[in-house]
Amino acid sequence: MTEPLSPVERIKAASRHLRGTILESLADPVTGALREDDTQLIKFHGSYQQDDRDLRAERRLQRLEPAFQFMIRVRVPGGVCSAAQWLALDAIARTYANHSVRITTRQAVQFHGILKSRLKASIADINQSLLDTLAACGDVNRNVMSTTLPEPASIRAEITELARSLSEHLTPRTRAYHEIWLDEKPLLSTADEQEPIYGATYLPRKFKIAIAVPPDNDVDVFAHDLGFIAIVEDSTLVGFNVVVGGGMGMSHGEFATFPRVGDVIGFCALSDVLAIAEAVVTAQRDLGDRTNRKHARLKYTIETLGLDRFRQEVVTRSGDRLQSARPYRFTHNGDRYGWREDAGCGHCTLFIESGRVLDSPHWQALTALREIATQQLGEFHFTPNQNLVIANVAPSARLQVTAILARYGLATHATSPLRSLTLACVGFPTCGLAMAESERYSPEFATRLEELLARCGLRDAPITVRITGCPNGCARPYIAEIALVGKAPGRYNLYLGAAFDGSRMNAPFAESLNEAEIIAALTPLFQRYASERTNGEHFGDFLVRIRTVPAIESGPAFAHAAQALAHTRTVGVAS
Repeated sequence: MTEPLSPVERIKAASRHLRGTILESLADPVTGALREDDTQLIKFHGSYQQDDRDLRAERRLQRLEPAFQFMIRVRVPGGVCSAAQWLALDAIARTYANHSVRITTRQAVQFHGILKSRLKASIADINQSLLDTLAACGDVNRNVMSTTLPEPASIRAEITELARSLSEHLTPRTRAYHEIWLDEKPLLSTADEQEPIYGATYLPRKFKIAIAVPPDNDVDVFAHDLGFIAIVEDSTLVGFNVVVGGGMGMSHGEFATFPRVGDVIGFCALSDVLAIAEAVVTAQRDLGDRTNRKHARLKYTIETLGLDRFRQEVVTRSGDRLQSARPYRFTHNGDRYGWREDAGCGHCTLFIESGRVLDSPHWQALTALREIATQQLGEFHFTPNQNLVIANVAPSARLQVTAILARYGLATHATSPLRSLTLACVGFPTCGLAMAESERYSPEFATRLEELLARCGLRDAPITVRITGCPNGCARPYIAEIALVGKAPGRYNLYLGAAFDGSRMNAPFAESLNEAEIIAALTPLFQRYASERTNGEHFGDFLVRIRTVPAIESGPAFAHAAQALAHTRTVGVAS
């Protein structure tokens, strides 16, 4: 007996290519929310309906509906944004949103706190800047990531153009976005409207692409549905190794769900990248699970079919464009802070804690960046690690940029390597899935770890740390050497032992710990690391070597480790 399709599949099928009743929902003055089906469809347009969870209890007592608001996500392929575009984003933050711009872990930006009555104007203004929000969320390919300022400089234009080309090639063709948000005249009939890549019901779940340029794996290329690892020979970009099947999301206690790192399935020439991407996307479109959204990502399709069969699907659909994979090596993760010089220009990477750009009593980031953009002193590049680069600064402007940054308190370096390698998702108060604090807690937790590392003589140890408010993995926690995943307010599951370069997952270590318990669990491990590590050995590799955690390189193995941990908790064995 065939299982029924998931409810979201019904909504997509009946939506007339993502139109639904969004226009009617926006026009309804009685509520700050959209109709239920439209809350699913609006994701494809780049927005999520949320509410201020800090106000839920108070508004419930007052018998008011939740304080509904909207998050808007802007697509920025490769994270490259002009000074003029930054000024537009800055104006939107101050006019419609909560006076902040948040740089995401996907090299894009988000606005929070936008009311329904301002949603259309916000999206229209974003499009006026020649950016857009279409497909920034939803069951489609989302923002295409790429290594920030890859080396050598001679290939940068090619990498940037590839990110844009992939994004454009995989953008939905429906005119619904332009009709709803940009007042394009509606089609008389949508019966003949076509989605040549996605079809009428788009993909079974979201889809993510990243381009990495060794030796940097700043994009965490193994964490995405599809990855391209650049192969550069004699300073010439000759093609890419293709990675498939990465994905971070899972659900607590549901062992059929698990994160997974991607597998390299071959090499393709630069000219074949679009064909390979389309082959992977259409294979997932046709073979992915549409009955259970928790089993609908590409990683599960590959686990169900087997990697060899999926690779053959890609070969067949692309016209036999895959060759044998070529050697590569990653040695660096995270961002390279401060000033760098090449090709006659300067590039300054700023540390933006948790990616939140705003004016506060301690630093005036919005004001500083507005001044730099107004004077057109450089471009703005968002990084996959929530930071920002003032790029392509002329030598004559470097002192001016440095002075502006100093005047408004912006830092070019974090207070420690660990803090510079710490990522956090948004969490409370806006994310409806959050179970615990993340963005607001991240600076405090980084301080606790800095203090502990200093006591252990490890102040300068580079360790990747990720904090998420729920297990869905927006900050890529399962490939961090230390990860906290929210379980309940003030409590987190602790994961340890990923590879520093993001090629191996961590393992479940302990469940539902508060801060004191987390610090107590890490203290003896840091002490051993300080005294027993080998030269150049990273913390995650050390934990695997001393068998504190197992080396986990596949999704099901992660699920088995989590199940074993849950079993020991059940029978009362210390974890």
